[in-house]
Amino acid sequence: MNLTQKNLTREQCFEQLLLGKTVKSTGWLENIRVEALAHARILNFPSVRHDDWRFTDLSQLYLHGFQPVDSFARLTLDDIRQWLIPGAIRLVFVDGCYAAELSDLKHAGAGVVVTSLAERLGDRQVESSFGRYAPYKQDAFVALNTNFFEDGSWVHVTGEVARPIQLLHVASKREVSSAIYSRNMVVVEPFSRATVIEDYVGLEGGTYFTNAVTEVVLKNDAQLQHIRVQREDKDAFHIGHCTVEAGKNSVYAATSLAFGARVSRHALHIVQQGEGAEMHLNGLALVAGRQIADTHTQVDHAAPRGKSIQLHKCIADSSAHAIFSGKIIVHTGAAGTDSVQSSRNLLLSDKARIDTQPQLEIFNDDVSCKHGATIGQIDAGALFFLKSRGLTEERARNLLTHAFAAEIIDKIPVPALVESLSKTILERMGGLST
Repeated sequence: MNLTQKNLTREQCFEQLLLGKTVKSTGWLENIRVEALAHARILNFPSVRHDDWRFTDLSQLYLHGFQPVDSFARLTLDDIRQWLIPGAIRLVFVDGCYAAELSDLKHAGAGVVVTSLAERLGDRQVESSFGRYAPYKQDAFVALNTNFFEDGSWVHVTGEVARPIQLLHVASKREVSSAIYSRNMVVVEPFSRATVIEDYVGLEGGTYFTNAVTEVVLKNDAQLQHIRVQREDKDAFHIGHCTVEAGKNSVYAATSLAFGARVSRHALHIVQQGEGAEMHLNGLALVAGRQIADTHTQVDHAAPRGKSIQLHKCIADSSAHAIFSGKIIVHTGAAGTDSVQSSRNLLLSDKARIDTQPQLEIFNDDVSCKHGATIGQIDAGALFFLKSRGLTEERARNLLTHAFAAEIIDKIPVPALVESLSKTILERMGGLST
């Protein structure tokens, strides 16, 4: 059955994805693929009756019959130059396929291996890590990715890496609605540190579906700055999942940004396995028009003296809808946990909507945990002050909105990326025109 027409039901859309081409594998990976496909058939797509999806309207996704990518576009550096980070160690994928001619690995010296995942499937380190953390038995999207992905990135950090590592996933312009499966694996060994930028972009035109899965392993005393940027085309769909295992005294600092796509969702699940691990989570969703951006996070404090600090912001304009759900779970053995979670949100239109749901589940009395959420509009006093200094109302509103977003952007330790993202925000707000 080949369902290429539009206006499909939820079940028909899922069935179409299950018709994706078989990716040849052997040994341990083939066993995982078979198991993932079996779980996918059982799970099916979530609906609003699923508690974790009750705020997220996926109906627009279900209208399309997404086809597997059967041929990979040939792009040039000029096609992707606007997204390149100068001096970075760069791995590029086009429609889920590794593009060696667009990648730049000359700075990947001692202390790090950055390469195509498909080229490392015989590595025991890959075999021992792959699929161990991503929940392909519980999540239909993760199951689909695990079965149908063709390639991905493998980052193995064994020392201190000074240059940022950019994993650039590019969706090309296509006539047929395509399903793209992106996969990333990052393993940081003890006393090692790195900065990884997971970047999803799209050329203008066409409708496609990006299904992305990332697994991160931080060994004892490892440190990782993980920046995730979703700035895909306005007609795209993006569902992403990242699972992190944090070892003893490790530090995981994450910044997640959602600017693009018609409908996007990112789920981040961190498990603190080792004593004294720290998690610093920052997020920003900037949506307008009829965009939907959903961010779900869960931090499991499963060991003593863990620390998590989270700040997530949403900015919604026009008829857009932003969702944030953040859950902190402190398990019985996690004495001395220190956790703070804050959700701050800005509505720029009477038609926009923001749903925020910070949550705490505490099963240990020896902890310090707090959370809070605010939803508001542009501060009238600050707006009046700027207008009294000669700014137009539009410019004053844009400056205040940019300042609200900049608190998250400025935490990124890559100046070139900060500049690029600030430019994106300014463009979204009309360039702060007078």
